Amino acid sequence: MKEFIYSRNAVYEALTAKRRQIFSIEIAEGVQEKGKIEQILQLAKEQKIKVSRVGRPKLDKIHQNNQGIVAEVSGYPYSDVIEILENAKGELPFVLLLDSLQDPQNFGTLIRTAEALGVHGVVIPSARTVDVTPAVVNASSGACEHMLIAQANLSQTIDALKDNDIWVVGLDQAGAELEARGAERHLKGALGLVVGSEGEGLHDLVRKKCDIVLKLPMRGKIESLNAAVAGSVALYLAYLSRK
Repeated sequence: MKEFIYSRNAVYEALTAKRRQIFSIEIAEGVQEKGKIEQILQLAKEQKIKVSRVGRPKLDKIHQNNQGIVAEVSGYPYSDVIEILENAKGELPFVLLLDSLQDPQNFGTLIRTAEALGVHGVVIPSARTVDVTPAVVNASSGACEHMLIAQANLSQTIDALKDNDIWVVGLDQAGAELEARGAERHLKGALGLVVGSEGEGLHDLVRKKCDIVLKLPMRGKIESLNAAVAGSVALYLAYLSRK
């Protein structure tokens, strides 16, 4: 299956990751060959990928926020849980599980944070969730091109993580408030962090499977952070605890 990814970072990261087949790249007429565009052209030349100059209206039909570049690529190469665990390569596994996120921006933001912090892989459900679409690729600034992402049954995945001595922490507003030293206790070591969906939070079965369910402490007047922000904060706390 072919699809179009857009924006300079997304195309650049797809070229550097080399996990997809890139069939062609189209750049809008008038776009200067400097910065990221210059780097993309160099990589395309090295990889013998066809590059064409086209009118911007053609690219705008694919997406309005194309930044003057679009690439036709093969579908996203999903991974599996076994490969994610193998990706730890001697480190304590660090896995992010997303329970039925629906918003591409939230999904992309969490992938970008996870990739930046050295998460070994992301697991999403096989159904009732946003997939790795071009919108998600763009929202992640291309980070998903480097991240191992698996589609699997979350309940079964949590069982598999526990079988590999990985502590599974759910993040949900109905959980116990994370205490001052709670991050050191619950977010260090081999960890699977489960972030609930924007509206429903964690599904009941997923919640029951977690070793513990926590929520971030709030001091302001709003009740909660959105999934991407809360998940990113928890990932950073885990990253610091692991160090």
